[in-house]
Amino acid sequence: MKNNNLKAWLYLLPAFVFIGAFLVYPLIDVLIYSFEEGYNFASQTYFGTGGYNYSYVLHDPYFLKALKNTLILVGVTVPLSTIFSLAISVALSSIEKLRNLFQTVYFLPYVTNTLAVGLVFMILFNQTPYTPGLVNTVLGVFGVEPVDFIAGPYWAKMTVLCIYTIWVVMPFKVLILTSALASVNETYYNAARIDGTPKWRVFRKITLPMISPTLFYLVITGFIGAFKAYSDAVALFGVDLNAAEMNTIVGYVYDMLYGNSGGYPSYASAAAIILFAIVLTITCINLLVSKKHVHYN
Repeated sequence: MKNNNLKAWLYLLPAFVFIGAFLVYPLIDVLIYSFEEGYNFASQTYFGTGGYNYSYVLHDPYFLKALKNTLILVGVTVPLSTIFSLAISVALSSIEKLRNLFQTVYFLPYVTNTLAVGLVFMILFNQTPYTPGLVNTVLGVFGVEPVDFIAGPYWAKMTVLCIYTIWVVMPFKVLILTSALASVNETYYNAARIDGTPKWRVFRKITLPMISPTLFYLVITGFIGAFKAYSDAVALFGVDLNAAEMNTIVGYVYDMLYGNSGGYPSYASAAAIILFAIVLTITCINLLVSKKHVHYN
């Protein structure tokens, strides 16, 4: 028995080393940096320790704007992308002919370069002196005045960013949910048909409980992914996200390190720890909620 335990720990050792080197150590290092005031990369020195970095970040209007953008992005895209993906997955599961073709079509955006998709969206929504853009042209058919979605009002830019983010994350969710729906035991559906149970009740009482672990997984990963959003905004609005008022928390961290206002690793570390705390809190809340609403078979 002891030999088996030793072998098991030896098998796990590479994973522990990898996690320790690339996850645990950087997190501890960032936590230390976040309390070192005035840290200088070149001299590797700082003039004090304390909570000033956190105070500065939490009072920085650029960070507050990035926090607002991130929270809006999370609050809009995670539930909508999950709902839309579930609806598409249910529809795909009910199709027998050309099901594989439709699944491939829906999965294509996931394997396409993010910046390339962003460029396409920018072309669709961008308004120029020569053309209102394809989206504005379509909206004009319904009598809607042209809107500059890329360089115009804040709500228009946030709308484009949310639509783009939903579009990018949906293929993965559709793939996972389609697989989950296919794994539901047909015996439950057959019993429901014999009882004459309406389809909406079958979906609510059988389908949703059976795939609830998968839905919970997608919600958790969706929250984490949305909080880490940065490349999506860059693809649409360029690298100067502060000027466009569309920065995110990850973008703020990057700017503090390497951007025009860069060279402040202590502020970047404090912002990163705040982001970590927010994600950890929401994940814990989701775990508590899942105990009542997630049914593991």
